[in-house]
Amino acid sequence: QVQLVESGGGLVQPGGSLRLSCVASGFSLSSYTMSWYRQAPGEERELVATVTTAGSSTYYADSVKGRFTISRANAENTVYLQMNSLKPEDTAVYYCYRHRGGYWGQGTQVTVSS
Repeated sequence: QVQLVESGGGLVQPGGSLRLSCVASGFSLSSYTMSWYRQAPGEERELVATVTTAGSSTYYADSVKGRFTISRANAENTVYLQMNSLKPEDTAVYYCYRHRGGYWGQGTQVTVSS
């Protein structure tokens, strides 16, 4: 069945970098627009980045634009989120999401703190 498994989260100091991975199973990643969302405690889940099926178009929230990069490796059935210049306000659980049908991963914790 459809599964999305995130990994790569952890504790990092401000200004550091992390690379999140989302491995999909049960479907071909190439057929779907994929996104990363995040949710901090007490806050609503927010869209961070999106990549289209063709990978030719991307979207970023203003808060992460210029620092984060979403990409896809269809042959590996994996979506990535490269996060650079991390800030404490980036601290959240990050979720992978499949559009059209709607599926969520379990999430991976990212903590940015000194």
